[in-house]
Amino acid sequence: MTVRATVQPGIQPLIAKHADWLHRKRVALLSHPAAIDQTGAASAELLYDHCGARLKALLGPEHGYFGHFGAGASVRSRRHPTLGIPIHSLYGKSRRPSAAMLRDIDVIVIDLQDLAVRCYTYVSTLRYVLEAAAEHGKAVIVADRPVPFPNTVEGPLTVASFESMVAHVHAPLIYGMTPGESAGWIAEHYQYDLDLRVSMAAGYRRAHVHPHCAASWIPPSPAIRSWETAWCYPMTVFSEAVPAVDCGRGTSLPFQVFGAPWMKGPEVAAQLNAMELPGVHFHSHPYAGGIAPYKHKLLSGVRITIRKPSRIRPVITSLAILSCLQELYGRRRVWSATSRPGFFDRLYGTDSVRLALRDGASPTEIANDWKPGLRRFRQARKKHLLYH
Repeated sequence: MTVRATVQPGIQPLIAKHADWLHRKRVALLSHPAAIDQTGAASAELLYDHCGARLKALLGPEHGYFGHFGAGASVRSRRHPTLGIPIHSLYGKSRRPSAAMLRDIDVIVIDLQDLAVRCYTYVSTLRYVLEAAAEHGKAVIVADRPVPFPNTVEGPLTVASFESMVAHVHAPLIYGMTPGESAGWIAEHYQYDLDLRVSMAAGYRRAHVHPHCAASWIPPSPAIRSWETAWCYPMTVFSEAVPAVDCGRGTSLPFQVFGAPWMKGPEVAAQLNAMELPGVHFHSHPYAGGIAPYKHKLLSGVRITIRKPSRIRPVITSLAILSCLQELYGRRRVWSATSRPGFFDRLYGTDSVRLALRDGASPTEIANDWKPGLRRFRQARKKHLLYH
């Protein structure tokens, strides 16, 4: 049963209860359109009303401060059209705040709707900002928010040689922490010496798998259109490196469907359902592709239904999908000439997953290799959990 709750995002307690943290401080805000409060007010609007001219700058992650750029697109810095302050892009020429960006700043407020999925790049940006803050002596306040995967810790840990913007922290693919919790873990793991505070999301509990913490859902990136999309994202994001399989980008169900002209949706759905993967069910779902190479082509696809969000194992599910497609249609068809093995390895933070899949290993066999690393990570993560 899905537990719903009304939660105050951390930006509200920050202003209402922790205003002293901002007293006489010059502020920069790392944020995007998804960061709104229970009334629908944007975090930048709330901070400007509180701080006035002391709000000196905005910082934007991947997709830009206004959230409209596509995945991986370079974003230029600009000025805010109404506030008149600079918006520094952290997904353009630089991924890390520069000394010039922080020169007139005392404290960086971070308010991002994240997913707790490593390849979703906001956690990488979080690490870069904490690193820069420590280097330049700036305080950091994380205005915390719930995440779709508060209790899930799954997948391989990043191997150093595969570190990239989609794997910039030494954590599992799904790491089960809010931005505030992640910040505490990152600061300790990388030994960043800085003044770090977290304005917790009021009323939040880890059992709240579908919390209502804002007036409405605003996508944190163009394709994450709903909480359900976020749950499915790590199950099908592999398709960005395996374009022979479409994941519904450009359709009304991004990441919630997958398909290909060579697939037979009923056959794939039946085989996946026979695996009895926890928390999910698969349905045959024909649809028209929204992006290349299958744009406008009718695909025999499969739709993922989330039945029990607290039980799903998204990384195992992603491997089950790939394993099923290989078994039914052959590895050559799945791993076609257009596949990007290097990017697949960066998404998963290691090449061991791809190599094991191509050698015919089962999802369970692959997952067994993660267990020692996950045990160590869970132990390190435990002290940074802020919610029960």
